[in-house]
Amino acid sequence: QVQLVESGGGLVQAGGSLRLSCAASGRTFSSFSTGWFRQAPGKERELVSGIRWSSGITYAAESVKGRFTISRDNAKNTVYLQMNSLKPEDTAVYYCAVDKLGRITSNYYSYDYWGQGTQVTVSS
Repeated sequence: QVQLVESGGGLVQAGGSLRLSCAASGRTFSSFSTGWFRQAPGKERELVSGIRWSSGITYAAESVKGRFTISRDNAKNTVYLQMNSLKPEDTAVYYCAVDKLGRITSNYYSYDYWGQGTQVTVSS
């Protein structure tokens, strides 16, 4: 079993920055991957970014490329999502999720473990 704890959400003005953290504990393996998803009211959950733990290969959705950066601290078993130049349309609940097979996919049913979610609100 793997537990994920997210932190770092909050209220920020447009153009500001936030850093989200996703700390994993339990039976983790380097073959895993982490995806950051977000879900705004009335919208589907969408993949924002992802990282494969073993290779460090990353993915970013077009909507956040150049603004969001995903990274991983292996010693702390933590994945970060640095979000810069935030826009009001980035407002959503952000979730991290782990795929035991190490995939980065937008299919949220593929992920095995989920965090509780953290609210990010960007004011204009």
